[in-house]
Amino acid sequence: MTASRTFQAGASLLAALLLGACASASEPKGVYPAAVEQQLQRNAAEAPAGTPADSEETYLRLVAQMQRDGLWFASLAHIDALEQRWGSTSPSVRLRADALRQTEQPDAARAAYEKLVGTPLEAAGYHGLGLIAASRRDDAEAIRFFELARQRNPTDGVLLGDLGYAHLRAGRIAEARIPLMQAIQLKPDDPQVQVNVALYLQASGQAAQAEALMNAYKMAPRTRTAVHDGALSLVELQRNGGAESATPRPIAGEVANLSYQRYLDSFKRPIPEHLSTTVRSAGAGRASP
Repeated sequence: MTASRTFQAGASLLAALLLGACASASEPKGVYPAAVEQQLQRNAAEAPAGTPADSEETYLRLVAQMQRDGLWFASLAHIDALEQRWGSTSPSVRLRADALRQTEQPDAARAAYEKLVGTPLEAAGYHGLGLIAASRRDDAEAIRFFELARQRNPTDGVLLGDLGYAHLRAGRIAEARIPLMQAIQLKPDDPQVQVNVALYLQASGQAAQAEALMNAYKMAPRTRTAVHDGALSLVELQRNGGAESATPRPIAGEVANLSYQRYLDSFKRPIPEHLSTTVRSAGAGRASP
């Protein structure tokens, strides 16, 4: 079995566990769209005085709640209704992009995430683009987008966990250390982050620390087996040169245009002839106040 196939076999089981953990938190819990609406209408009724019960903010919260409950298809219908009334905004575009990705419409999701570039939700746009790249197993592209997102939102624990796991899947074990350690301290209760860190520790030769972490979080035997098997696959993958993408994937569309415009704008600021400095020559006396 080749290194790539070995890694895929181990990663597939681990990914299934991770996806299972995510699904358990987002699957509908016997809640139908009407019930969600009724609940959020009650929440709106309890809002502070002066807050409109049918405001755009309330509707955005309603859609976000539906998505947390796994009602992705229903949320798309409500996003249409929301935008018909208030127009398209960055928050609604983000909700739409997430719903399109979760309902397996990657091309439409990619276009929606690209619309977030240049907005206050730019980090979410790059994060989403990275998740789409990861779903097609292009780990190099996923890492690139996750890094762009991290530069804009360096304290997002979920994003850092995704970045670290993408490094692991690419056979870049050492590079996974910093983002995963940051993720576990920022999001210590996130099951996906916990598993990713255990996988890193096991793959980097820190078996005792990995076992201690899995014990502390009371991980199930099946999860522990997946971590051990996945770590072996990662080590073999790293030994055979990793899994970098051989296909160059430049940023397309609006993303590329905005990046190039920023480059052009950098020439609008003149370079000063002289730069002030506080550095003193050797032997110089104390600078006067």
